[in-house]
Amino acid sequence: MWWFQQGMCILPVALVLWTAATFIFAYITAVLLRHVDPLVPYISDTGTVAPERCVFGIMLDVSAFLGIATMYIRYKQVQALTIEEESKLHKLNILGLVLGWTSSFGMCIVANFQKTTLFSMHLVGAILTFGVGALYILVQTLVSLYMQPHVHGKSIFWVRLSIGVWTFASIISMFVSSVIMYSSLPGVDVAHKLHWIPGETGYIPHIISTISEWSLALSFISFFLTYIRDFQKVTLRAEVDLQSNHLYDSPHYSITTPVNQSETSPLMAGGI
Repeated sequence: MWWFQQGMCILPVALVLWTAATFIFAYITAVLLRHVDPLVPYISDTGTVAPERCVFGIMLDVSAFLGIATMYIRYKQVQALTIEEESKLHKLNILGLVLGWTSSFGMCIVANFQKTTLFSMHLVGAILTFGVGALYILVQTLVSLYMQPHVHGKSIFWVRLSIGVWTFASIISMFVSSVIMYSSLPGVDVAHKLHWIPGETGYIPHIISTISEWSLALSFISFFLTYIRDFQKVTLRAEVDLQSNHLYDSPHYSITTPVNQSETSPLMAGGI
């Protein structure tokens, strides 16, 4: 059995690879079609113009779905490893699930509302994705803190803490440079500006902002890599509880053939 077939680790692996492929595909396509400049464009700019925006939207929606599934498995795993008396961990676990799903919903907004089409909605989606997503990373880091040493060692906590610091540093850098860029370009429709000339007004803060955005996205991807080892130790099963031994509408119809009333099978397992 290969390492990615163990438990549910295929989920974070798929999430990381698919999301990275989304960004890379959109970037290569947008650059080849000369829709953006090759030097570090905004991620959103690479998914703004057709045809790449069509595929970018679909692929990012799939990433959001994979994120929802991954965060749910993480929630169930922590729930199973936590005793009832640890109320703080239970509350953090629920909060993490809510924040994670909210961030994934924001990703769907970013995917389907391009910045040149409806900038306000795109901005809301970006705040939900990155802002709420950063809070999700913070909560999961706290969960890792409270779960050591009885569940896992300190190393995974320090790794997640480092990624959390990286995430918040990228957010601050992106926010400050974006404010400087917009304030230096009064009257310019920056949302529709896809090409920049080195040396023009606002170019330096623009480059700092785009680098910060790519750094922020990379920190998110790196965080989910820390789930791989944990997910190798968990499987998810679906249980079918039959309420009847037939599928007819009439309640008087009966079949005497015995059936398995509680069939249980893996929803996702290492054998896939």
